[in-house]
Amino acid sequence: MRLVQITIPSGKRETLLSTLDDEGVDYVVADETSGREYSGIVHIPLPTNAVEPVLDSLREAGLDDSSYTVVMEASTVVSRKFEQLEEEYADVKDEDQIARDELVASADSLAPSTRTYIIMTVVSALIATAGLLLDSPAVVVGSMVIAPLVGPAMAASVGTVVNDREMFARGVRLQIVGLLLAIGTAFVFAFAVREINLIPPLADVTAIPEVRERVAPDFLSLIIAIGAGIAGIVSLTTGVSAALVGVMISVALIPPAATVGIGLAWGQPMVSLSSVVLVLVNVLSINLAALVVLWYSGYRPEHWFRRSDAKRATVTRIATLAIAIAVLSVFLVGVTLDSFQRATTEEQIQDETAAAIEEYSGSNGIQQLSVEVEYPSEVPFEDPERAVVTVGVPPGMEVTGLAEEISRRVQESTGTNPEIEVRYVTVERG
Repeated sequence: MRLVQITIPSGKRETLLSTLDDEGVDYVVADETSGREYSGIVHIPLPTNAVEPVLDSLREAGLDDSSYTVVMEASTVVSRKFEQLEEEYADVKDEDQIARDELVASADSLAPSTRTYIIMTVVSALIATAGLLLDSPAVVVGSMVIAPLVGPAMAASVGTVVNDREMFARGVRLQIVGLLLAIGTAFVFAFAVREINLIPPLADVTAIPEVRERVAPDFLSLIIAIGAGIAGIVSLTTGVSAALVGVMISVALIPPAATVGIGLAWGQPMVSLSSVVLVLVNVLSINLAALVVLWYSGYRPEHWFRRSDAKRATVTRIATLAIAIAVLSVFLVGVTLDSFQRATTEEQIQDETAAAIEEYSGSNGIQQLSVEVEYPSEVPFEDPERAVVTVGVPPGMEVTGLAEEISRRVQESTGTNPEIEVRYVTVERG
């Protein structure tokens, strides 16, 4: 619920109070004695979802921006009439949905000053990079908590639906600057870490599990980003704290951006390319989800003659975002298919190895213990490099030619030619 305080301009007191009476709301009027152009101050307790309709009615009656309108959160209102008002507006709007003016103010407050935004982005990128290189999920999560990326994404979407071009431009600008700054910070820090050997030497940075998770984005990444965008804008439109949702949005942006910088520092362009696609898909999906939810929730510009411009801008930006996501999703489809192909190939190698051992051993007691398929790196679209087969043999038995037979079968079955390494382990049963 909200408490709305409005300074009544001289000459409009009766009109505005009559409008409030027509709306069926309770109010209290206090005289304004400063001697300025106001005749009084009206205090109006309202359900959250009633604020925007009541303010729109007052604007139609002559209330303009020359008056002060203050909307505050109220903890409790005890009134039989207030309960009736809640029931009346329950059928009009979602009871938790805040007014347009409050939405704009909240979105604007989420986007910090440029100086603060730069400092927090640099610090979060440094922590994320350190967490990735140390393979520490806890440190990576900590970097997400302080990342300030939720504000610009929400501001850009709100600016679109209410036709506030300045807010939209600032939101887009901060998102671009933030991501470039995160990537640049990660690159510089990771390069320094590599040069002075702060971590054990690594030929392939994807050997680190936390990095490996960000280099093969699939359609699940798209679902995460869309969910983060929906959660972010719902928290904003209902007046709920966006801190936790901001962490979710940072999950989709900060670690992948840091991975881009790490890939550049290690000279592995495919790592950076995969992570760049993930960053772009995530940021576009967050903006698309937020924009669609805002428009569906019914937020429009204050003046009716600006609504056509807002609708045109919203539709254009939704279409642009959707097309861009569709283009980038080609890569996601490829990664998803590659993951399926890898699983199929590994299963075929397992099957062919088992068949070769079974055919070779007969009743000699040779048994397959394990098969490990290795790839050059965790970057997508690579064939298996090696398969290590561990075979158990009875004591004193010598086995030769098994690796060649497995290699032949695997090549015919999968169309790949990995190096086959067979390790023999003596197995004695008692």
